[in-house]
Amino acid sequence: MKLSPLNQRRWRNFCRNRRAFWSLIIFTLVFGISLFAELLANDKPILVSYRGDFYVPIAKFYPETTFGGDFKTEADYRDPVVQCLIETGGVEACFDEPEEVLEKLAAGSFDDQAAQPGWTLWPLIPYSFDTPVDRPGAAPLPPNAQNWLGTDDRKRDVVARVIYGFRLSIVFTLIVTTCASLIGIAAGAIQGYFGGWVDLVFQRVIEIWGATPSLYVIIILFAIVGRSFWLLVLLTVLFGWTALVGVVRAEFLRARNLEYVRAAKALGVSNRVIMFRHMLPNAMVATVTMLPFIVTGTISTLAGLDFLGFGLPSTAPSLGELTLQAKQNLQAPWLAFTAFFTFAIMLSLLVFIFEGVRDAFDPRKTFS
Repeated sequence: MKLSPLNQRRWRNFCRNRRAFWSLIIFTLVFGISLFAELLANDKPILVSYRGDFYVPIAKFYPETTFGGDFKTEADYRDPVVQCLIETGGVEACFDEPEEVLEKLAAGSFDDQAAQPGWTLWPLIPYSFDTPVDRPGAAPLPPNAQNWLGTDDRKRDVVARVIYGFRLSIVFTLIVTTCASLIGIAAGAIQGYFGGWVDLVFQRVIEIWGATPSLYVIIILFAIVGRSFWLLVLLTVLFGWTALVGVVRAEFLRARNLEYVRAAKALGVSNRVIMFRHMLPNAMVATVTMLPFIVTGTISTLAGLDFLGFGLPSTAPSLGELTLQAKQNLQAPWLAFTAFFTFAIMLSLLVFIFEGVRDAFDPRKTFS
C-alpha cells in the first residue's frame, strides 16, 4: 500500500529522529524474538529424529510409547531413559543402565546395528518459564553457565521468565492500549462534536465512572471468577478508556466551529465523515502525545497488580511477580537488577518511539 504524501513526510520526519528510529528497530527486534519464545526457551526439543521420522514436541503431544517407552503420558525429554531411547532408536538396554548406554553411544562404542540412531534439537535455553531447574542448593540460585541470570525462589530460570514475561507484557499493553484508545477517541469525538446535552451527560458519566475504585472491583471479580488474562484485559480497558477522552474532546470543541467544518456541513457531508475523516486527523497530534503515558501506565498497572498478587495467574510469567521476588529475596540481587533493567529498557524504548511518532505528526517539528 502506497503512503500518501502527508504520511510519507511523517515517516521521513520519524526516520530523521535517530533516537526514535533506532529505538523502533531495537524494540521490534526484541519483541519479534520474544514472539518465538517457545523456540528460544523451552523444556521440550524443537525437533526429534527417531527411527527416520521427525517429531515436533514443542507443537504436538507425544506419549512416551512413541519413542519405545512404557507410559502413555507425555514423554519427559529430560529423562535419561527417553534420551537413550531416542539416541539409540529404542533399544531395550536403555531400561537397564541408560546413562551407560548414552556414554557408549557418545564414545562410538555402542552396537546399534539393530536400531537407527536418532537425535534431538534443543532450544538455546532448555527451560520454559515454569520449568524447575535441576541444580543443587537452596533457591534462588545465582547465575552460572547453566542459568545466565540465575533462578527465582522456585528454581525457575530467570532468563526464560523474562523472555516470556516481556512478550506477555507487550501483548497485554498493545491490546489494552488499542481497545482503550478506540473507545476513548470515539467518546471524546462525540462529546466535542455535538456538545450541548450530549457533552454534559458524557461528562457526568465519566466523572462517576472515574470515581469508581478500580482496584477494589478487580479484587472482588478475581475472588469470584478467578484470575485470567482476558478478564484483566477487559477490566483494564473498562477503567482506562477515559484517558484520551478529555484531549480528543478539547480538540473537537475547538475545531467544530472552524470554516472547513461549517463548509462540510453546508455541503451535506455526514457527521461521521466530518468527525473521523476531517476533524480527527487534526486532533491526532494531541492524541499521540498522550499515548506514551497510556502505554507506560498500562505496563505499570500490570506490574503493580502482579506485585500485589491481584494480576495474572500465579503460573503466568510475570515481570511484576519477578519484582516481588526481588523484594522478598534481598540476598539475591540478580533478581532486582534483572527486573529493574528489563522495565527500564522496555519503557525507555517505548517512550522514545512514541515521542518520535508525536513529533512526526506535528507539522511544526523539523529534523536536520
